[in-house]
Amino acid sequence: MNSAEHTDALAAAQAAVNTPLRQALAGSQMLFVAFGALVLMPLITGLDPNVALFTAGIGTLIFQVCTQRQIPIFLASSFAFIAPILYGVQTWGIPATMSGLMAAGAVYVLLSQLVRWRGTGLLIRLLPPVVVGPVIMVIGLGLAPLAVNMAIGKTGDGAAELMPQDIALWLSLASLVTTLLVSTMARGIFRLVPITAGITVGYGLALWFGVVDFTPVREAAWFSVPNFVAPEWHWQAVLFMIPVAIAPAIEHIGDVLAIGSVTGKDYVKKPGLHRTLLGDGLATGAASLFGGPPNTTYSEVTGAVMLTKNFYPVIMTWAAGFAIVLAFVGKFGALMLTIPTPVMGGIMILLFGSIATVGLNSLIKHQVDLSQARNLCIVAVILVFGIGGMAFGIGAFSLQGISLCGIVGILLNLVLPRARSH
Repeated sequence: MNSAEHTDALAAAQAAVNTPLRQALAGSQMLFVAFGALVLMPLITGLDPNVALFTAGIGTLIFQVCTQRQIPIFLASSFAFIAPILYGVQTWGIPATMSGLMAAGAVYVLLSQLVRWRGTGLLIRLLPPVVVGPVIMVIGLGLAPLAVNMAIGKTGDGAAELMPQDIALWLSLASLVTTLLVSTMARGIFRLVPITAGITVGYGLALWFGVVDFTPVREAAWFSVPNFVAPEWHWQAVLFMIPVAIAPAIEHIGDVLAIGSVTGKDYVKKPGLHRTLLGDGLATGAASLFGGPPNTTYSEVTGAVMLTKNFYPVIMTWAAGFAIVLAFVGKFGALMLTIPTPVMGGIMILLFGSIATVGLNSLIKHQVDLSQARNLCIVAVILVFGIGGMAFGIGAFSLQGISLCGIVGILLNLVLPRARSH
């Protein structure tokens, strides 16, 4: 899209949403597109979906302030943090985990200042695809057992059975197949909501089997303040979470480039990548203050922007407002908690596999030559350390999983000699 075409498209988009009612309708549509992924992440990790809605809205507004409301982007729950949050909540509890997530947001802020000072070149040299790609693969593949256990009716760790396996498989496979079909065969706006479609079909089948308990919904108030949780300082959680922010921060660059290609603008130059990273970091830090999951830019919403040609950033302001209002509907959060575990498990099979594929695609797209011993060593060690559960510890301090393989990948990239040019 050239500049003249972009100007015409932007003018048409603004004309299409030149009334508050049309802006509100467009904003509600964007929230609908993001909804499935937004609430699935807190449901998996044990956080409150109403808090996630609230922090998604607040985070989007913070991002708009930081970027001077120039980019039509919606921020919500980041799937890259699922495994670290699960580990953190089980090990230290939600308040301590929130202190770690606040530190992860601080990493974004520091990276934003690094980009402002030295540009993106230094960041790419420090975190090349040969490091970021396998780290993203670890994020997806490391969660595979969790998805399978939930799909067959067990708890995420497989320690207890929540429902008979035959019923669980019906629910999980129905959710998975629906998500697959909508992702590949649906048209228009419906192609952008495969997770919502999968949850809807799986939930409907669960109602038919009679395995949904509506007691929490009946007991919940229509209006209630979300279960906000304040962070509590925990240095182990902080040191554990800081390296986790590396891969999502690099993916953030790709998201900004993607929305720029859709709207025909170079957001890396204006408002600047340092501003977008700052907005992402402050949004994640703000989320941790309330007990919400880290925020990230949503590619589903970018796809909706491309489909609808709604390039007007004020639409995302409306989407953020709707998310904040919905967060205070107590029965809505209670209803989300009634979604059976196998329904989420079925969708997560595709979701976590997709995350791993993004990492693999990063290696392919950047033509990382794995025949070179240096690249092979970096990728191999990251994958085995991350998926195998390697842990290094001194006393009460321990590094493992994504945090460990991220740090090891960066160090290997810095110390291993590069292939000599002939």
